[in-house]
Amino acid sequence: MLDMELIRKDRDAVATALAKRLTAAEVDRALDEIQQLDRERRRLISEIDGERQRRKAEARAYAQAKRAGVEPEVGSEAGRKQVAELEAELDEVQARLRTTMSELPNLPADDVVPGGKEANRVVKTFREPPAIEKVRDHVELSRMLGLVDHERGVKLGGSGFWMYTGLGARLEWALVNWLIERNVEAGYEFLLPPHLLLDSAGFAAGQFPKFYDDVYHLDKQSAPRGQFLLPTAETAILGAYQDEILETAKLPLKVFAYTPCYRREAAGSHSDERGTVRGHQFNKVEIFQFTLPEQADAALEQMVGHAESLVEALGLHYQRSLLAAGDASASMRKTLDIEVWMPSTGKYKEVSSVSWGGDYQARRAAIRYREPGGKQTRFVHTLNGSALATSRLFPAILEQFQQPDGSVLVPEVLRDRLGTDRLTPR
Repeated sequence: MLDMELIRKDRDAVATALAKRLTAAEVDRALDEIQQLDRERRRLISEIDGERQRRKAEARAYAQAKRAGVEPEVGSEAGRKQVAELEAELDEVQARLRTTMSELPNLPADDVVPGGKEANRVVKTFREPPAIEKVRDHVELSRMLGLVDHERGVKLGGSGFWMYTGLGARLEWALVNWLIERNVEAGYEFLLPPHLLLDSAGFAAGQFPKFYDDVYHLDKQSAPRGQFLLPTAETAILGAYQDEILETAKLPLKVFAYTPCYRREAAGSHSDERGTVRGHQFNKVEIFQFTLPEQADAALEQMVGHAESLVEALGLHYQRSLLAAGDASASMRKTLDIEVWMPSTGKYKEVSSVSWGGDYQARRAAIRYREPGGKQTRFVHTLNGSALATSRLFPAILEQFQQPDGSVLVPEVLRDRLGTDRLTPR
C-alpha cells in the first residue's frame, strides 16, 4: 500500500517509479482514479463534519432555549438522514479507494531498472562452475542413490509432489537443521507458525488480491473467515505482527521460521524445472526483519551476506543478481537473488530472494513503531529472504558434487549429521 500523502504531493515521482512495472496508461488510469476518489473522500468528510457541527449548534440552541423557558426549535429529520446517507457514501468511496490502492505495486528503488528477467544484472559470482566430464542430472542421481521417490510422491499427492527416502530424507532434514542452527547463531529468533493462515495475512503481505488463486484455499464451509495454506513463511511472520506497535528499542526485530510451503504453481515441462526444483510442496527456512527506516539499507546488506555465507559454507558455486522491477515481487522495492549453478541445464536457480519492502507491507498490516516519549507512530520497514530453500539446494548439491562413478560428495558441514562423506549408488 503506497503513501497517499506522497501521491498528493509528488504524483510525478510516483508515476515515474510505477512506470518501471506498469505501462504509462495503467499508471495514469490508476493514479487518476485514486486522486479522484481521494478528493471525493475528503469532500464527504468535510460535509459530514460540517453537518455534525450544525447539529451540535442546534443541540446547544435547544438546551439554551429550554433553560430560558422558551419553546425550542426541533432539528430537522432531514438533517439527521443526510448525515447517515453521507456516511454510507463515504464508506463506499473509502472501500473503493482502498481496493484501488491495494492493487498498486510497490515503488521500485532508484537502482532497480525496468524490464523482466532479461534486465536482471549479475553483481557477484562465487567460485567457478565445477568441471564435470559426464553430467548426470539430479533426477537421475537421486534415483541411482535412492534419495527421492518421485513415483510414490505422485501416487500420494499427484503431479508436482515427491517423497524423500533413506539418505535423501536425512540429507533434506540435515539441511533444514543446519540452516536453523546457523540462523539462530546469526541472531534470529526461531518461530514455528501455523501452516493455515487467515486471508488477512495474505493481504498484509501483498500477495492478495493479485495472487489469490496461486495458493491452496480451504472451502468457505470449512473456513468461513477464509483460510489458506501458506505459500512462504514470509506471509506468516508478517501476519503474526499485524496491528502491532513494536518497541523502538527492539528494532531491528530479527526472526525466522521453518515451514513447508504450498503453492498451486506446477512444474513446467522444461528440464530445468524437473525433480525437486519446482513443485506444489517444498521446504524453506525464511529470515525476516522489521526495522526503522534508517536501518533498512544495513539490514538488506546483512541479510544478503548471511544468505550467501550459507551457500558458500556448503561449497556451492553461485551468483548474485539484482532483479529488474518486472521480475521482482510487486510488494518489494528491491530484490537480490542468490542463484546456484545447475550443471545439467547450464542455468542458475534461485535458492534465496532477499528483498526490501520499504513500508509497503507495514501499511497493509498496520505495523508501526513509536519513538520513545513520542505520540506519533510511523510504519516500520520490512525485509525478508530465504535462508535457504532446501528443495533447490538438494539438487544443486547432487549435481555440483557428483563424481564419475555416480557417487556424490557430501558437503563437509553436513557430514557429521549424515555419518558419511559420500552418497553411493545402491
